[in-house]
Amino acid sequence: MRPQPTEDLPPSPQRVRPHRQCLARASATVTLALAVGVLTGCGHGGGGSTVSPRPTPPATASFSPHPLPSALESSASSAIASARASVSAAASSASARASEFEASVSAETARRAAVAEKELKGVKGGGNARSEVSLTGVPRTQTGGVLASLVTITNKTNRRASYAVQVDYLDAQGHVVETRYTGAENLEPGKRQQPIVFSRKPPEPKLTPRLTKAQRY
Repeated sequence: MRPQPTEDLPPSPQRVRPHRQCLARASATVTLALAVGVLTGCGHGGGGSTVSPRPTPPATASFSPHPLPSALESSASSAIASARASVSAAASSASARASEFEASVSAETARRAAVAEKELKGVKGGGNARSEVSLTGVPRTQTGGVLASLVTITNKTNRRASYAVQVDYLDAQGHVVETRYTGAENLEPGKRQQPIVFSRKPPEPKLTPRLTKAQRY
């Protein structure tokens, strides 16, 4: 039997439906992609809603378990160390200056005493300046128990002058047990100096200081 020729028939609904469904799904996918692109673009423009990406947690593998000292703490530590060093140096310097001063005072006292003793060797009696010199005892509480006398020398003349003074220390019987010397040099008119003489004898027995000679030269 000869086959019948086929005619071009319109597609059936069963054949067209799957094709249309694929096109619809593709169109929906494109529309969704465009919508996401529009939302992302609006987020960057500042006029619409901002879509913030999820923050990424920091990597903590390289963190130190103990915080390092800040620059401020290091600077403060350096300043404190420097201040301590300066204070220590200042204290040492002050101590050295005090020792030098004490040595210079002792040397000056010894020199002044030697000059006064030399000037008084040929002086007879009490000298020519007894009225310009006075003697005052210094409380032992201020000298650590050492017997000391404050000698006040006042130039009552109208010209520059130097003075030599002799102080004797007497015991209870009036005997001289110690002699000390002091003086003043190039004292201007009306000016005064107040050197101190110290006894080298022990506190007991008690001694009494006496102004024995005062010579102006």
